[in-house]
Amino acid sequence: MSLVTDPHEHPHQRELDHHTRLDPHHRHSALADVILGGQDGLVNVLGVILGVAAASGDTRLVLAAGMAATFAESVSMGAVAYTSTIAESDLYLSEREREYRHIHTVPQVERSEIREIFEAKGFQGELLDRIVETITDNPHVWVDQMMAEEHRLAPSSRRDARRAALVVGVSAIVGSLIPIIPFVFLPLGPSMIMALVLAALTLFAVGAYKARVTVGQPGRSGLEMAVIGILSALVGYVVGLLFRAPATP
Repeated sequence: MSLVTDPHEHPHQRELDHHTRLDPHHRHSALADVILGGQDGLVNVLGVILGVAAASGDTRLVLAAGMAATFAESVSMGAVAYTSTIAESDLYLSEREREYRHIHTVPQVERSEIREIFEAKGFQGELLDRIVETITDNPHVWVDQMMAEEHRLAPSSRRDARRAALVVGVSAIVGSLIPIIPFVFLPLGPSMIMALVLAALTLFAVGAYKARVTVGQPGRSGLEMAVIGILSALVGYVVGLLFRAPATP
């Protein structure tokens, strides 16, 4: 995208273009849910298949365990995403109702809290008085301010819960299948190595992408995610070694 601007363009239009096209705010996205489901699915299934491979030396058992873990993981993660989002929604609604009760039963206390919030932001004197008066004149605005500023809570819905469950569940399936793929085409030994390589590259790419769309250094973020994920999965391999089946004569 070209950054060259028309010298005859109105300054306000240039600022508006910069705000909306060149450097827009990132609205709420499913990035966190994708990373949650994909990373968790990949790391957990990688640990399972490495453990089963080390313990049994049987590719069929590895594939069976990996596929079972894939779908169990996806359903479990999706359910957790759904129930946790519903719990957050219930908490928000509960606290919101409590704030409505408080502004009716103890309005002076709640008004003092609004004053303290905006005093902490640097407002003083007559301006502070007008802000407090304006906010507390409308119960809905008053409660919204308390929810956002005091409780740091945001509303969510059952639709948000269903979306989170779907995104997390599908991401868990996709992430889980990545370390399984080599075992379909390669012998056991090379498959284990390839599974580790694919997992490390995927985790690095996800970590780097996360840093690019949020904050941080892509290389460092990717390396951290890859190292943490691989070390976590290797725990499964170590457990598998402890339960290695004895060689048959």
